[in-house]
Amino acid sequence: MEMSNMINCVVAEYRKFKRTFIKNLSWVAPAFIMLLCIGLGVDDAFQRGSYNWWYTILLPITIALICGGVINKDRKKLKYHAIFSLPVSLDKLWVYKIIVCIWFYFISCIVMFIGTTIGGFIFGKTISIGANIEGSILLFITVLWQIPLCLFFTDRIGVGSAIFINWGCTIVGTILADSANWIKFPHAIPVRLMCSVMGILPNGLPVPKSSPLMDKSVIMPGVLISIILFFILTVITAILFRKREVR
Repeated sequence: MEMSNMINCVVAEYRKFKRTFIKNLSWVAPAFIMLLCIGLGVDDAFQRGSYNWWYTILLPITIALICGGVINKDRKKLKYHAIFSLPVSLDKLWVYKIIVCIWFYFISCIVMFIGTTIGGFIFGKTISIGANIEGSILLFITVLWQIPLCLFFTDRIGVGSAIFINWGCTIVGTILADSANWIKFPHAIPVRLMCSVMGILPNGLPVPKSSPLMDKSVIMPGVLISIILFFILTVITAILFRKREVR
C-alpha cells in the first residue's frame, strides 16, 4: 500500500512537467553536445569529445536546470502553498522530487549512450560498447548526489546560483581529477573514473595506455563515496525541507 502510494505520488509529480522545457531538456542537452561535436568536425574523436564536453561542461548545468524546473514549478507562482496543504509529509514530497529529477537525468544518460554508440559506427569507434555501457552507468551513479544538492540550492538561493555553484565546482573537479586529491572532491570523481573506464583525460585527449590513470581500482571507492553522499544529502535536504513554513 505504501509503495503504491509512493508510485502514485511520483507519477503525479512527473505529470506536472508534461510539455515543459525541463522534460525536453533531458534529451535536448545531450543531443546538443553531440551535434556540436559533429558541427566542429571532431569526427574520429566524436565519442571522446562528446562525453568530455558533456560531463565537464553541460551536464552540471543540465542537472541544475532540471532541479530548478522541478522546484520552481511549485515555488514560483504558488510559493509552495499547494504542496504544503497536501496530506503528505514534506520530506516525502522532497524525495519524490528527487526521484523525478533522477528520471530526467536517466533519460539524458540513455540519449548520450545511444547517440555516442551510433556516432562511433559513423565517425570511428574510440570507446568500445562495453566501455560505453560501463562508463554511462558509472557517470549516472557518481553524479546522482548533485540532484538533492542542486534542489536545495535552488530552493534556498535560486536556480542561477545553483547553476553557477555546480558548474564552478565541476570545473575545479576537472582540474583535480588527475591529481592525488581527486577522492577528496566529489565533483572530481566522475571525471577521474572516466579516465580509467573510457580512457578520456580531463582535457578530452586519450589516456596513454601506460598511464596510472588507467588503474580501475579507483572505481569502487568513487562509487561508494558517491552513493553514500547521495543518501546523506537526500536525508539532510529532506529534513530541512520538512522544516519549511508557508511564507
